[in-house]
Amino acid sequence: MLFGLSLSQIFRILEMVFCALALIIPMFRGPMSSPYGIWCEFVWVFGLIIAVVIFVIEKCLVDKLIELIVLKHTWNDLSCGLSLLSSLMLLSACLIYCTVFVCATCIADIICAIASILAFTVYVVDTVMLKLKCPAGYLSSGRGILRFSQAFVACLIFTAVYSYFKGVENQFRPLGLIWCILVYVVCFIPTVLVIPSHLQKCVDLLRCFDLNKLELVLDAVAVALYVSAAILWPVYGYKNYKRDSKTHDYRFHDLNLVTILTYVNLGLYLADLIWTLIVLCKNR
Repeated sequence: MLFGLSLSQIFRILEMVFCALALIIPMFRGPMSSPYGIWCEFVWVFGLIIAVVIFVIEKCLVDKLIELIVLKHTWNDLSCGLSLLSSLMLLSACLIYCTVFVCATCIADIICAIASILAFTVYVVDTVMLKLKCPAGYLSSGRGILRFSQAFVACLIFTAVYSYFKGVENQFRPLGLIWCILVYVVCFIPTVLVIPSHLQKCVDLLRCFDLNKLELVLDAVAVALYVSAAILWPVYGYKNYKRDSKTHDYRFHDLNLVTILTYVNLGLYLADLIWTLIVLCKNR
């Protein structure tokens, strides 16, 4: 205990400080125009909000009440899952910001990157400590991690897609690529909606179907759609790629990133589909 604070609460304060520091430094230069910069700012805001909310709830001893009334699983499961998600998002922000914005003479960007790396480090240590408590629940389990990883990868895809199409004329937006964007959006929405359905008690009272069977259908549809996107995005993307000496390098990297992340999410949905099939077979 330090100043009446537990080790977990000290970690939360450090997460707030480092996320806020990483957020404030680029904000002094005005709004971000780069999609990757906007993603980094969103990640820092998300990490800050998660740290503040969890700190206030635990400090006010409301976590037990929330666990009793709202949650199907333990509060430790929810806090562990949110910390793990924040760690993944901060890792992406660290890599993106260091790659896109940091240079040898950019002192402010270097400080911002260091603050982001420190926030990521603290979140990782906090997540490991929470995981060692072995919380039994959805978010801290393999299926929960798979599910929010799908949403996380989809957000990265949206960022790269927006960066790729930024400033591109309409004739270089073929229907094949538009279809891929629809696939990413259509698969993202149910993925996000499924997560709270595993966490809230009231959902059990309202639903009249087996959630595992619903997830099986959603995963099967997502796999089929992502297979089409995995084929169409590279075919139409590289075929219709217009070389421009000023922006060609950035757009080519965006094209590659979306291609790689599409295959990553296809693998995640396929793994989730197999896992759901195994669960259903065991429950028979």
